[in-house]
Amino acid sequence: MPHLVAAPDKFAGTASAAEVAGAVAGAARAAGWTADEVPMSDGGEGLLEVLGGTAQYAIVEGPLGAPVRAEWRLRDAERGPGGEGPSAVVEMSRASGRSLLPRPRGEDPLRAGTTGVGQLLVAARDAGARRIVIGCGGSATTDGGLGAVEAVRRGGGLSGVDLVVACDVTTAFRDAAALFGPQKGADPAQVATMTARLRALAERYRAECGVDVDAIPGAGAAGGLAGGLATLGARIVPGFDLVAELLGLAARMVGADLAVTGEGHLDPPSFQGKVPGGVLRLARGHCPVLCIVGGADQDLVDTPPPGLEVISLASRFGATRSRERTAAVIAEVTTEALARFCP
Repeated sequence: MPHLVAAPDKFAGTASAAEVAGAVAGAARAAGWTADEVPMSDGGEGLLEVLGGTAQYAIVEGPLGAPVRAEWRLRDAERGPGGEGPSAVVEMSRASGRSLLPRPRGEDPLRAGTTGVGQLLVAARDAGARRIVIGCGGSATTDGGLGAVEAVRRGGGLSGVDLVVACDVTTAFRDAAALFGPQKGADPAQVATMTARLRALAERYRAECGVDVDAIPGAGAAGGLAGGLATLGARIVPGFDLVAELLGLAARMVGADLAVTGEGHLDPPSFQGKVPGGVLRLARGHCPVLCIVGGADQDLVDTPPPGLEVISLASRFGATRSRERTAAVIAEVTTEALARFCP
């Protein structure tokens, strides 16, 4: 009996990674395959659901100061650099994400801060977490993590906690405003102001903490939050690799006849630290990969990397149907494709 591993990312705004994996696996089982569902994340929004654990909540300061009720997760005890004990999973977006800003014109890139992120880290420490994994997707902020750093210090620090920052970029700390500021509503003058602020903050971190955030790849993730957390002793790691290790994805890929992955839109960065590229890398030598996506750059559909087939739902069904009936059309294209991959 052929075997499939479903390891997709979320389709932002339409389907969670678990919903996508379930649609793929359901179609496979109906066609006589066995299937393993491994919803994935690269450290962005959706990390909580992918890694699981018991839901916890804390009232923290939102990106513009208003209180928000932020969810995080507490996982079973495990041994790590922080010692034996529970681990926690935190998404920075639950405290300082763009989704928390007032709509429709609530963006304030100069003022938005990460104080609530630091408060979440303190809450996780107080719950006994010996390791905290923090995902960096969906940020509304470019404060260099200063709000989070100060909140942690006020809360007594993170002594004895292994803090791990999961991200999908290698952006330098000093480049965070230029690269991500426009996405958060910043105009050119604001980008210049935030860039100068980050440079000054890098000097401050160097002087006060002895940490050169400018020299750490990925320190610019989440508007420099990753760099700020590095001054507290955090390790910055590729989010996909961390999640894949925690979920045992490489071992689960052994013996598979097909791996299916996907995300909302496939483009060249999808192969630089994101889920489709990570699944393709792990599947090499084991099985081919089918990548089902909401949309894609046409050249990647026409000429995908070796070992990969790409199906764009928008091209096949149109944007409206693919967004409104995402799980159903994913199941449909999976069923049609399986015949091509039967061993």
